[in-house]
Amino acid sequence: MSEKRVVVFGGDSAGMAAALQQAEAGRQVVLVESAPSLGGGRISQTRLMTDGTAFVDPSLQALRQHPNVRIITNARVQQTKADNGTYRFSIRKLTPRVDMEKCNDCKACIKVCPIHMYDDFNEGIGFRTAIDFFNPDTGEYNIFKEDMPICQATCPANLDIRSYVGLVADGKYAESLAKIRESLPFALSIGRVCPHPCETACNRGYVDDPISICTLKRFVADWELYHGVKAPVEVPDEIHKEKVAIIGAGPAGLTCGYYLAKAGYQSVCFEALPEPGGMFRVGIPEYRLPTPTLMHEINWILAHGVELRCNVRVGKDISFEELQRDYDAIFIGIGAHTGMKLGIKGEDMEGVVDGVDFLREVNLGKKWPAKGKVIVLGGGNVAMDAARVSWREGFDEVHVLYRRTKKEMPASPWEIDAAEHEGVLFQYLVAPVEVIGENGRMKGLKCLRMELGEPDASGRRRPVPIEGSEFVIEAETLIPAIGQRPVLDCIPSDGGGLNITRWNTFAVDQKSFMTNVPGVFSAGDVETGPDIAIRACAGARKAAEGIVKYLEARRRS
Repeated sequence: MSEKRVVVFGGDSAGMAAALQQAEAGRQVVLVESAPSLGGGRISQTRLMTDGTAFVDPSLQALRQHPNVRIITNARVQQTKADNGTYRFSIRKLTPRVDMEKCNDCKACIKVCPIHMYDDFNEGIGFRTAIDFFNPDTGEYNIFKEDMPICQATCPANLDIRSYVGLVADGKYAESLAKIRESLPFALSIGRVCPHPCETACNRGYVDDPISICTLKRFVADWELYHGVKAPVEVPDEIHKEKVAIIGAGPAGLTCGYYLAKAGYQSVCFEALPEPGGMFRVGIPEYRLPTPTLMHEINWILAHGVELRCNVRVGKDISFEELQRDYDAIFIGIGAHTGMKLGIKGEDMEGVVDGVDFLREVNLGKKWPAKGKVIVLGGGNVAMDAARVSWREGFDEVHVLYRRTKKEMPASPWEIDAAEHEGVLFQYLVAPVEVIGENGRMKGLKCLRMELGEPDASGRRRPVPIEGSEFVIEAETLIPAIGQRPVLDCIPSDGGGLNITRWNTFAVDQKSFMTNVPGVFSAGDVETGPDIAIRACAGARKAAEGIVKYLEARRRS
């Protein structure tokens, strides 16, 4: 028998015929099909179905019974390597969603399937479900979707939600977590803080309730942590000589370092703060993301070979030009750690502290001198975090002022509800006018009542001042949380030739995440502006891929 082995991709009629031909010639054949079953997955359009008749390709049984053929269905090719005329394939088999050993063809799955798409078999006339055909002669269902599931498409990281949720259903928790980590190293952290836009888009919500996608992500990560399962650390045996400098050890920087390490590249994370984690560490309250949990995940990432240097501020302790000279590529993921100014009289008084600064100080262990009443300005999640942390710090009263109504608040609804439940007092349709004080110390906030006018560029109705409606709220502390922006003090004052947008962010190529300066990449809040953490992780993973391609191209040139 010939020692040649053949891989055939595609289990339609042509693929089956090719596989059978090679097997008959004495070769060992592996047939890989992405669908759950062979035969093209669809009924032949040239064949009419009659009672008691099923579509079965004549090659199918011969192929399945042939000793030289191995069939792998529901599988995807992950990696291909070529070496001296031979090929090596890494193939991942997906979890089947129909267990044929238990199926009795009741068709209940078809009845409850929430996926409805145009029927490609009938030229798009009418609809079908994702699972829509049972072949009684072969005992197989057709499960097929043309596009990425809407939940996966909505997820900034495009996590393979369908697979990892299915693996949880099968009790394969370690495999589910491995699937998540293919696209996201922060399962523990994101599982706690993500506002899960995927669940808003989940098709199951049209039937009853969305799948608890985010909670299931947290569940498998917690399962590994609480059961003492050692998280796998897998890096290539061959480490490339090139080194990458990463500015910022937050969600973006650490994610980039992780995927560079998985690709065999060394990286050094320069972090200005005394501890790693970025906004995970200093921007999210302890009750939402406990520090030991975060550090467990960060230490696992560092174990892949990512070097960390804290208390090093690029632009002060080491120059950007030095990094360009000493490293083969640079990734900038410094986040957006500076709050926006109110632009009103008196905001520089003692007692006024920006929301981002307030959260950072508390998270790093500073005991805040909390007394009397505090006013939090803003309607986003940072404002909700600042208000709820204020309660925990010991303020007598916590007030949140927002210039629109509750309906327009951008904060997650569950965060608003939690703040209300804890006793935070909300005042809507109120805008600040002036901070009032004595001897440089805040005593109160002059406000103006608003009403909603026509929609603005954001699509929300614009707040319009009501003339003569001024009033004063007495308070000792004011915490504005109206927005954040990046401070680009890590690069030269002249911009270093980098293209900077009017929002003080870096303009990058959206495929490679490289800036206009070759070898300099960026992702996260410093590229997108303030956004959710999983989007920073998603951009950093793509940037790592871009860095790898850049270094490989430079090596070949």
